[in-house]
Amino acid sequence: MRSGFFVNDVVAKENAVVELMRLSPLADELAERFARAGHRLYLVGGSVRDALLGRRSGDLDFTTDARPDRVLKIVSEWGDAVWDVGIAFGTVGVTKKGMQLEITTFRADSYDRVGRNPEVTFGDTIEGDLLRRDFTVNAMAVELATKTFIDPHDGLSALREKVLDTPATPQESFADDPLRMLRAARFAAQLGFTAAPRVVDAMTSMAGEIDRITAERVQAELSKLLLADDPRPGLELLVDTGLADRVLPEVPGMRLAIDEHHQHKDVYQHSLTVLAQAIELEKTHEPTSEPDLVLRLAALLHDVGKPATREFQPGGGVSFHHHEVVGARMARKRLRALKYSKEIVDDVSQLVFLHLRFHGYGKGEWTDSAVRRYVTDAGPLLTRLHKLVRADCTTRNRRKAAALQATYDDLEARIAAIKAKEDLDRVRPDLNGEQIMELLGIKPGPDVGKAWKFLKELRLDRGPLEHDEAVAELKKWAAEQGIGNT
Repeated sequence: MRSGFFVNDVVAKENAVVELMRLSPLADELAERFARAGHRLYLVGGSVRDALLGRRSGDLDFTTDARPDRVLKIVSEWGDAVWDVGIAFGTVGVTKKGMQLEITTFRADSYDRVGRNPEVTFGDTIEGDLLRRDFTVNAMAVELATKTFIDPHDGLSALREKVLDTPATPQESFADDPLRMLRAARFAAQLGFTAAPRVVDAMTSMAGEIDRITAERVQAELSKLLLADDPRPGLELLVDTGLADRVLPEVPGMRLAIDEHHQHKDVYQHSLTVLAQAIELEKTHEPTSEPDLVLRLAALLHDVGKPATREFQPGGGVSFHHHEVVGARMARKRLRALKYSKEIVDDVSQLVFLHLRFHGYGKGEWTDSAVRRYVTDAGPLLTRLHKLVRADCTTRNRRKAAALQATYDDLEARIAAIKAKEDLDRVRPDLNGEQIMELLGIKPGPDVGKAWKFLKELRLDRGPLEHDEAVAELKKWAAEQGIGNT
């Protein structure tokens, strides 16, 4: 938040109007069209909130007393493109000079509180529309024709104090739309805000209501939360209120396992630290890239298999043998339940499966064959795996941490040296399928696949072979297997 932005409420409101006008001269232009048509137009919600926070908002949200058909008529000749996909809910979309605008008629919806979809009814006042908004920091508006700041629920004070509260009671708000509980956690992550005590109480007592929300909508909120600069406050709010038990139970489940390094309260806290360190590595390695959802999910879930594999050792030690195998399976199951794409499910579960393998490297004892297999098994995930493994070092022992990082530096140097001599990114057998069939005198079928797999393993073990050497090895193997005309 900008220093001195909230000198007092009057100045802040004036600043909000000035900032919004500066950010989008299109708003003034559009407001004039609505005024000529006899209607009022307001900037509302996140657009106003972000202007007060000094954040640039990519899209602008408007609300108006004009009904949807009337809105369409007003903007149809003005916009570069107009779409009415959401018109049943009162929303008309417009693109103008590269900006995306959404204009929604005042809403005064009612909910059956069984599902999530409201019975859409249109309202007549801005005050009624703001009352149905999720949080007071999103329930501020600017009337564009008069440049008037409208804040009936004191969202400005909440914004100044970084508090998330609801315009109506939290119980009413969350009963109408339980997704708002996840949005509270997401805003805690994105904005660094703290949920008001009454909001936390309602989230805790009403956590079961989230079961009314589809997996796709839950997934979308969780993804936005994880893609924030600091997801930790949002995740902690989900866990503390019991919402995580409903939507991502593997995360609070990690509180049951004691970290074998005894450097964290539990594996849950360790995983939050790994997530934070993975995000820091994102920013360090690719500062201009978008946040990496796959890496962040893998960092959060990399140890979910520990509770199920925990064994207490004589002398007070704890082991988690094969937790990476169990964890990969658990991560896959949860991400599928949340309707993540197959690509995300596969990538995250593979990273969880591979995250522990580096610890067999020791002091560089791996053969070149082992290094090749590490790279090949990671495939296109190798860069992410590098970050995940480095982030997984959370020991407070500086000497031990430095030794682990130096060892991984050595592994990366080994990978680079082998890559300089051979194409590790696309390890293939030295003979292709057509060559295999010709040399062995066989037709397409399972035997070709077996021969290809043998040559692939040989390639991983010994590196690239000369053609004659590969042919000799193939024929020797085929004779042992009784395959072909060898």
